[in-house]
Amino acid sequence: MTSLVLRRVRRAGVDEPGDVLVRDGLVRALAPSLAVPTGAEVVDCAGRFVMPGLWDQHVHATQWAMSRRRLDLSRASSAAQVVALVAAALPHARAGTPLVGHGFRDGLWPDEPLVADLDAVAGDVPVVLVSGDLHCAWASTAGLRFLGARPVPGLLREGDWLPLQGGIDRWPDDAVDGMVEDALLAAAARGVVGVVDFEIADNLAVWRRRSAAGRVPVRVRAGVWQAYLDRVLHDELHTGDHVHGLVTQGPLKIIVDGSLNTRTAWCDDPYPGTADRGVLSVPGPTLEPLLAHAHAHGLRAALHAIGDAAARVVLDAFEVTGARGSVEHAQLLSVADVARLARLGLVASVQPAHLVDDRSVAEQHWAGRTDRAFPYGALHRAGARLALGSDAPVAPLDPWLAIDAAVHRGAPGDDAWHPEQALPAAVALDASLDGQPRGLRVGMPADLVVLDDDPVAVAATPGALRSLGVSGTLVAGAWVHRDPSLG
Repeated sequence: MTSLVLRRVRRAGVDEPGDVLVRDGLVRALAPSLAVPTGAEVVDCAGRFVMPGLWDQHVHATQWAMSRRRLDLSRASSAAQVVALVAAALPHARAGTPLVGHGFRDGLWPDEPLVADLDAVAGDVPVVLVSGDLHCAWASTAGLRFLGARPVPGLLREGDWLPLQGGIDRWPDDAVDGMVEDALLAAAARGVVGVVDFEIADNLAVWRRRSAAGRVPVRVRAGVWQAYLDRVLHDELHTGDHVHGLVTQGPLKIIVDGSLNTRTAWCDDPYPGTADRGVLSVPGPTLEPLLAHAHAHGLRAALHAIGDAAARVVLDAFEVTGARGSVEHAQLLSVADVARLARLGLVASVQPAHLVDDRSVAEQHWAGRTDRAFPYGALHRAGARLALGSDAPVAPLDPWLAIDAAVHRGAPGDDAWHPEQALPAAVALDASLDGQPRGLRVGMPADLVVLDDDPVAVAATPGALRSLGVSGTLVAGAWVHRDPSLG
């Protein structure tokens, strides 16, 4: 048996520092002072705050790991700036591979992204640039050939792009798995003990491989896409079932509409100056039998809906089928559907960092409707359960950024955007704990984080959570991150 005693820790609901005993992956005892079992490790936390570790409920793990090595386009404010960044990067590109960039957001650009402009600087070198929201890509002619995509004059959007997303960086599995492991260890250093992975891939096979090789440092729920659903059903896996090591089966993921920045979110009202309402990728008559099929086989569903019309399609499908699960993103909701989401007992799985990135885009493309955009406060008041995530690489895999954005509705130094939709700090923190109470209890999994201070107190200052010190992270009672100053 392996034992660990954390000395002099502060925890929620307890006035004075005390001790925590961890043994065999569980919290076994809590007391002002504990005797040290024979052979136990003792770590003096010196008054640091200990609580359950944080979860990111929506990531694309491989895309996130890859994006950390791609050309960063997030600061570009025009197509011309992106072309200049590409031109500067080409001499340093890896021979025989495409130049891949990530993070452009063209929703407010004064110029149009055109294939011909990339061709002018890249020539025969394949260039593939992935948007910040993952719902479109901008490629050169050689890049389109590399992807096997049809010729287009500008952007590849939605159905033309999403199935190709996993084929950009053609690395050996071992190399990719190492990158993902590094990315998850970096997340653990920010207090993350678990993620829900919605990579567009055969996630059951991928995470079995990674776990068998010992390359999964945090808990992972492996989401399944329709293309791979039969493999999950063949193994008779239900959402929550153990797969291997720290990996469990996740929900069925379905993308019902597009995104805000790509102007493909399916909305009740057209985008300004157009008759276009976005893209409904999976209409109700297709969605409902698929949802019912998954529900009958014990799978929860995670349904992507960003526009208000798409949210209505999703809520209708949940209501008709009786399926359980989450509305992913829920960035624009009617007042009636806020209440309905809560009444149906669904989870609003949201990514608050997006409101920081997208507030200006929303003001332009959802003009007159932003009072019900990213409506976290309304959802909370209606009684809906919220779960926070990042959608990494759309936003960094750092839960403190999400919590800070949910509480303060803006980046540090910004005015709060629709402050009536802000969440109380305790609510935002709880929405990051995967249903665990903030206070420790005997018998709970020892998925714990050691913080320099109480995050609810720190959250009172806008931006302060973003630099909150994480001294240690335990998953199943084992250190996956430990600062040298701890103990």
